[in-house]
Amino acid sequence: MSIAFPKPDEAVLSRRSEILAGLGRLVAPEALIVSEDERRAFETDGLTAYRQLPLAVVLPSTTEEVSAVLRFCRDHGVKVVPRGAGTSLSGGAIPQEDAIVLGVAKMNRVLEVDFKNRIARVQSGITNLGISQAVAHEGFFYAPDPSSQLACTIAGNIAMNSGGAHCLKYGVTTNNLLGVTLVLLDGTVVQLGGDYLDSGGYDLLGLITGSEGQLGVVTEATVRILRAAEGARPALLGFERVEDAGACVAAIIAAGIIPVALEYMDRPAIQICEAFAHAGYPLDVDAMLIIEVEGSDAEIDDMLRRIVAIAEPFRPKTVKVSQSEAESAAIWKGRKSAFGATGRVADYICMDGTIPTGQLPYVLRRIDEIAKSYGLGVANVFHAGDGNLHPLVMFNTNKPGEMEKAEAAGEDILKLCVEVGGCLTGEHGVGIEKRDLMTYQFNPMDLEQQMRVRGVFDPGWLLNPAKVFPLEGRFAA
Repeated sequence: MSIAFPKPDEAVLSRRSEILAGLGRLVAPEALIVSEDERRAFETDGLTAYRQLPLAVVLPSTTEEVSAVLRFCRDHGVKVVPRGAGTSLSGGAIPQEDAIVLGVAKMNRVLEVDFKNRIARVQSGITNLGISQAVAHEGFFYAPDPSSQLACTIAGNIAMNSGGAHCLKYGVTTNNLLGVTLVLLDGTVVQLGGDYLDSGGYDLLGLITGSEGQLGVVTEATVRILRAAEGARPALLGFERVEDAGACVAAIIAAGIIPVALEYMDRPAIQICEAFAHAGYPLDVDAMLIIEVEGSDAEIDDMLRRIVAIAEPFRPKTVKVSQSEAESAAIWKGRKSAFGATGRVADYICMDGTIPTGQLPYVLRRIDEIAKSYGLGVANVFHAGDGNLHPLVMFNTNKPGEMEKAEAAGEDILKLCVEVGGCLTGEHGVGIEKRDLMTYQFNPMDLEQQMRVRGVFDPGWLLNPAKVFPLEGRFAA
């Protein structure tokens, strides 16, 4: 599988000087990046195997500037790629030669916090973790916690409907988002949602969340903040067989227990993360679960006892409950560092698909078989509680043909997710990575309806083009 980019619009390229002059009248000089060296920083995102040098980069500081830039681009037929921090693993922020990148990183302020009503209003360029840090002094936090939360922005979280390890209990972005300020392509600024759940009218907020920057640019967001629990404690369960770990996950969920997090790691992931974080992970098991519960000490003890009892029929080789804050931090450091730690030992492609939890044992076995059929390794680390898989298909980019094998293996894994009743993406989005697999999950009528909705907001397909929908045939933008 090789991901293609559409041919650039030569008419736009020929007008680059004119376009830059026009953009220069809308933002401060330091907010417009035009030199080739400086544009290189924006040519790719977390999917680093692909890159395109953008026409220019604009970094506005206000909603008004975003509005002016979008209106200018609409009037001059210039494509726009919205960008938060560029941590997208699906290529959602990779530009095109005839497109500008519109980054919101400078719009990173907390605008208002209302602890009584448990809301925070922020600019969309703030980092995910930045919201929790801004409210922690009052014992509150923002629940969604993707592994990239130190760097990723709320803008990107909204675009991809991001989740994280603790979203089993608290939900993903859409469950914690109350309202947005959205700038449409013609420069119109609209307010969707509000300061409370379930505002009146059509659920346009739900439509925007996960739309991958194709319907407008979010400049502000109102999010739920939650009171932090009295305490929390993780436990490690190690299993000699992958199937036993998968079956244990299904049994815990079937028992009606909802831990705050239920994470899975297989032997390769355990060994890679332990070598990096020294978290005390068991090295003699084929699979490990990190199960965190929260509440009072009595509640935590009771729930962990119940979980260990549920796990007993699946013969865990290791049962280890954290006994200190330092031990808990080490356990989560290993999990949160999984992607970076894997990058120390191999090149990899991080997949993102979802499956019914009851299919975990079968799917894990098939993932291993798929990787081996291509002569590649795979490390599995993912949100097992809600069936959101993140297989890391490992390869050596210096060996000709290995990246193509890794992409083909990843494609087979995503098809497997669909075959067992899941879908192509859980939280990373479609971007360019899964664009050409959309016809595997959706029939032509399904895609046509989705594109008609997109066309209402962006008739010229100028916003984040060449993403989500296949390029060939009737689906060409």
